[in-house]
Amino acid sequence: MTLTKSKYYFEALDNYPYSLPDCLEALNYALSYDPEDADSLCLMGRIYSEMLDDYEKAKLYFEEAMQCDVTNLNTPKYYIKCLLDNEDFQEAEKLINYSLKIKGIDRSTLWFYRAMLSEMRGSLANALKFLNDAKQFSYNKEMLEFLKAREQFVKSKMPKKLRKKSAKKKKETN
Repeated sequence: MTLTKSKYYFEALDNYPYSLPDCLEALNYALSYDPEDADSLCLMGRIYSEMLDDYEKAKLYFEEAMQCDVTNLNTPKYYIKCLLDNEDFQEAEKLINYSLKIKGIDRSTLWFYRAMLSEMRGSLANALKFLNDAKQFSYNKEMLEFLKAREQFVKSKMPKKLRKKSAKKKKETN
């Protein structure tokens, strides 16, 4: 990453999401210096995904970012979120499985997205299982509290019969 490109990338990141015109201007400068910078492409994908809800265009930027740097730690988590929002469940599952093999990536977030995927598919029991996996890889209090709250939310969506079974099963394993 050259110094000038870094300057513009960090300027874009600093302006995201509060000042999109300034963010886009800096991001375009960063991409003009290096059109294959995975972080800049990822940020452009986030703008299309999170701000403009143009998931197809966002997917193109995320795919390009992944091709430019397959070991980038930022791109997979935002790309997975985009795929989930666009209901591309099969692609999201493949990307989660691949991303779990990347050294240094936040596995807690990936397992959370795996739980979200199961929940979106209607498998609440699997979602709870994946939330427990996410808790095991959580290394800060905020994430742990977030996952516990999400677990309670998923349990509240379950029919009462299933909730009693999962509670009974939990007691037996302890």
